[in-house]
Amino acid sequence: MVESVEASPLYPIANPKSIAFFGASNNATSMGTGLLGSVLNLGFEGEIYPIHPKEDRVQNLKAYRNVIDLPNVPDLALIVLPTRIVPETMDACGKKGIKHAIVISGGFKEVGGKGVNLEKDLAAVANKHGMRFLGPNCIGVANPRHKLNTTFMEFEGAAGFIGMASQSGSFVTQMFNYLSRYALGFSTAFSVGNEANIDIVDCMEYLGACPDTKVIALYIEGIRRGRAFVETARSIVPKKPIVAFYIGGSETGSRAGLSHTGALAGPDRLYEGIFRQSGIIRARSMMEMFDICWMLGSLPRITGRRVVIQTHSGGPGAEAADACGRVGLELPSLSPETIKRLSPFIPHTGSINNPVDFTFGKNIMDYFTEIPKALLEEKNADILLFYLSMSDRTLERTMRQVGFPSDKIAKKAAKAIDVQCESIIRLVETQDKPFVGYTFQSLKDQLVSRLIERGIPVFQGPQRAARAIEAAFRYTRLRDKILAAVSQE
Repeated sequence: MVESVEASPLYPIANPKSIAFFGASNNATSMGTGLLGSVLNLGFEGEIYPIHPKEDRVQNLKAYRNVIDLPNVPDLALIVLPTRIVPETMDACGKKGIKHAIVISGGFKEVGGKGVNLEKDLAAVANKHGMRFLGPNCIGVANPRHKLNTTFMEFEGAAGFIGMASQSGSFVTQMFNYLSRYALGFSTAFSVGNEANIDIVDCMEYLGACPDTKVIALYIEGIRRGRAFVETARSIVPKKPIVAFYIGGSETGSRAGLSHTGALAGPDRLYEGIFRQSGIIRARSMMEMFDICWMLGSLPRITGRRVVIQTHSGGPGAEAADACGRVGLELPSLSPETIKRLSPFIPHTGSINNPVDFTFGKNIMDYFTEIPKALLEEKNADILLFYLSMSDRTLERTMRQVGFPSDKIAKKAAKAIDVQCESIIRLVETQDKPFVGYTFQSLKDQLVSRLIERGIPVFQGPQRAARAIEAAFRYTRLRDKILAAVSQE
């Protein structure tokens, strides 16, 4: 493990103060130009030195004919050039004194044939100059706090707490929009490509030491340094969780990974064992991986598997109960004390069981105040799973029916939602048990979106919520197991 994030070879790559840019031009359709556009559009505040054999200016930046002509030694070289000239370009960077690079260019080991030898040449040149680099065949890094995005797509949303290392570049850049919908974002995300020099283990070490990273996400097609991977993960997991999505366990996934980055995958059961030994939580899809990251980075540590469900509709409550049961979560009976506390707030059409079904109560604020408070304080439960169903349109219709003037409904509805949201936030801030929401409504509905913006997970459907809860509890067990093993060594 690196002693600090600054000691990692990835620190200058993720936090450069200056970049030498190879491959950008004034041709708007070239990949290099698109990548330079991404860097500029996020507002990178350091120096950018385009290297171009003919142009005096590239995208309104002063260009240089050769890297040796640069007035300073940049922290980072970003290379988007034809494969055949990448090794000689790396050599020129090394002679200039540049120690770190991102090689975006493909056509190396992943295509086989001459590409294998070209990648060996590239690695040899870097070793000769003591250089460290990401790639080749990658899209580099996104570090929104440093205003750095070397990927083709523009960064969306804001910086977050998820650190990612991916053997697929697209699963970094194409997640910008997806994560922003849930008010999530990357702390730093790395695309490692063919891992000719820096690999996924190096990225784990950086993210393990990164103060902005609460949880680490890994997209894996194959692990090259098995022992180092396990040892590094086991050193990180007691401090922060790691969630991995592995696609090489099937024959089709293995073939895709080999052609994609040249990764040699192993049998699914082997990787299952590696993850268990490492203390890593395994996800079965990208969506599930980020669901679990959301849970683990947003909520207090889940110490038990006992779930109490609050709903105001029987069907969604029953579905949530079924979803919890299918992943091994428990639905305990409520204590007599809690039943007594809830009795004044649950109408005769409801149910004081688990799930607790409010049905149609006249005082809707009880649903957001007294009922969840009692359930969060239930001694037999470890977590509250809370159903949200009131859409913006339904609330506005109700207000029209009770006689509110049409021109005041929107403002009044927004105020009512504010009150409901703040009631939940106060509960979450004063209780030490996790609060998780689920809904079938749009994420754009005001109550749902405001809770998400305030850091409360609200999943679309109880199945996603239940799987994320179970995974978070599994992390607690694995973490405690590793800590116990370390204490005995």
